[in-house]
Amino acid sequence: MTTTDAGGRPLLYVCVRPQSGAAEAEYRSFREATHRDETVLHAHDLVRHPLPPDAFDRYAGFLIGGSPFNVADPESTKTDVQRRLEADLEGIARRAAGAETHAIFTCYGIGIVSRVLGGEVTRGFPEDTGPTTVELTDAGASDPVLGGLPRRFTALTAHKEGTGQAPPGASLLARNEACPVQAYRVGRTLYATQFHPEPTAAAFIERMGVYRNDGYFDAARFDEIAGRVRAATLSEPPRILRAFADLVG
Repeated sequence: MTTTDAGGRPLLYVCVRPQSGAAEAEYRSFREATHRDETVLHAHDLVRHPLPPDAFDRYAGFLIGGSPFNVADPESTKTDVQRRLEADLEGIARRAAGAETHAIFTCYGIGIVSRVLGGEVTRGFPEDTGPTTVELTDAGASDPVLGGLPRRFTALTAHKEGTGQAPPGASLLARNEACPVQAYRVGRTLYATQFHPEPTAAAFIERMGVYRNDGYFDAARFDEIAGRVRAATLSEPPRILRAFADLVG
């Protein structure tokens, strides 16, 4: 696809990964999942550059990737870069919650949205690296973005924090036992997922290599976990991103 959305504006993938190799690979995964190329899905490195002041005029919607940062970490331990990019992400979340733009936040990003909405993000709901089963709620089954998925599907997770209930004003769309909030929607313009909707098995395993010593999993079990990822059926989560992009465009 090589045209912009119906309003003439492209979408923006927002990168919040300090590791450039992982960031470039994630951008590629988002393009493949949405079926949009670089002319339609632009990229912005929020780690190195603040969000441009005219971003909300230039872009029809925002797709926020994952990050090794954690929202629940004490503010005193966060770097200036993390605090600055979290403020920019909060600005996107507030605009989307107010129906001033469209946005979908993934993994780390769901913590940003939950905090903006007054929810609690803690270390109490981590999930192991690898495939997990996610179940749609009734609201999810009828949702314009997630509604085309089966009620139960496999997705990939790797996170150290989460939330036990959807924040005020949000409609819970997906859940599982380990992390009760896997996806929610605010109004019709703001989505958030705890799982990763974008990577193929190969892309996820490549990302595991980047973060193998960062505490997400036992590095000695790399091959075992990679084998489970390769064996998983991961056809459903990318459909979320394409449906979101189609909704905006």
